[in-house]
Amino acid sequence: MTRLLFLGAPGAGKGTQAQLLAQSCGIAHISTGDILRAEVKAQTDLGLKAKSNMDKGELVPDSLLLDMIRGRLSQDDAISKGWILDGFPRNVAQAEFLDRLLTEIGQKYDLAIDLHVPQERLVERLLNRATIQNRPDDTEDVIRRRLVVYEQQTAPLIDYYQLKGILRSVDGDRELAAVTQDLEVLVD
Repeated sequence: MTRLLFLGAPGAGKGTQAQLLAQSCGIAHISTGDILRAEVKAQTDLGLKAKSNMDKGELVPDSLLLDMIRGRLSQDDAISKGWILDGFPRNVAQAEFLDRLLTEIGQKYDLAIDLHVPQERLVERLLNRATIQNRPDDTEDVIRRRLVVYEQQTAPLIDYYQLKGILRSVDGDRELAAVTQDLEVLVD
């Protein structure tokens, strides 16, 4: 059974690669971004609270994410087949919560994979995605703010998982197939 954490800045390709790898391995792809966007679209209480943060390029508060993660990791497919967690944790406090949660529910992760892409390439990718997917949360100002927030809050996870001895870094600034191939080699 495979359980993976995907790290990387917005636009690094986490969602695309996590989806491809999840299909290849037959495991659940758990994307907090997808779940949050669905909540916003459905205008649930969680979605309305999260929307104001997302529109500003800020991270959604931990209090809104923790119960959602707990519930999703406790579902049958995640328990029986494994998972890729895409978009969580986003800071060290969330990583510590995840460690406690997994101990509580009798699970553990195998690897934390960091997809690295240079910042200007990330901006280019996100602006392109905004055009193609009509994503109003991906304006250039919001993108740059999200990258600053990433560096301040999420990048420290690289050291956190490196100290645990489970971090693997993959160059995400290559052709899709080359990145996918490297990821498949890591999990075999």
